[in-house]
Amino acid sequence: MNLHFKIIVAESSVIVRTGIVAILQQLNINHSGISEIEDAEQLRNMLGRQKYDILIINPLILGFFSLQQIKKESANNDMKYVALQNSLIDNCVLKNYDETISLYDSVEQIKEKINSLTTITESETNNESLTVREKEIIVCVIKGMTNKQIAEELCLSAHTVISHRRNITTKLQIHSTAGLTIFAIVNKLVTLDEVKNCQ
Repeated sequence: MNLHFKIIVAESSVIVRTGIVAILQQLNINHSGISEIEDAEQLRNMLGRQKYDILIINPLILGFFSLQQIKKESANNDMKYVALQNSLIDNCVLKNYDETISLYDSVEQIKEKINSLTTITESETNNESLTVREKEIIVCVIKGMTNKQIAEELCLSAHTVISHRRNITTKLQIHSTAGLTIFAIVNKLVTLDEVKNCQ
């Protein structure tokens, strides 16, 4: 799936901000644009008007605003929050963020961190694109059922089951039962205990 992520960088220092933007532009990620903001008021206005996927922010820029307020006012409930750490910040503050980037991180480390966030977002999007029936079929596959057994269980034809399985593979790009099992656990289609009971 070719997703394009909108990223916003909120940092008061023009040198740090443009440096982060330059690094992000070098990374091999599918972004559809990177916006820059220098204060919390601008940030609130932008987040209320436009939908961003990733916010990279120096927590100190928030001032009197809390991250919870920013999340509440954002147009995108699924936005990922990355703390840009360029000074000593309390760990209690950092735990509210999905990821942390330090000024001392290498380009490769920044790339890994951003890619991990975009992979999570892609996985969530793929999960949302699955139909209820496709999710039921994934659970049946994890239980070790054959196409014929799945068809009988869900009152479908074997041909329809095969068609659904093909669609699942196309949407998720997962080609093994082990991969589907991991996907199902991560996306809460099944619990770990249910998987253990199937073995």
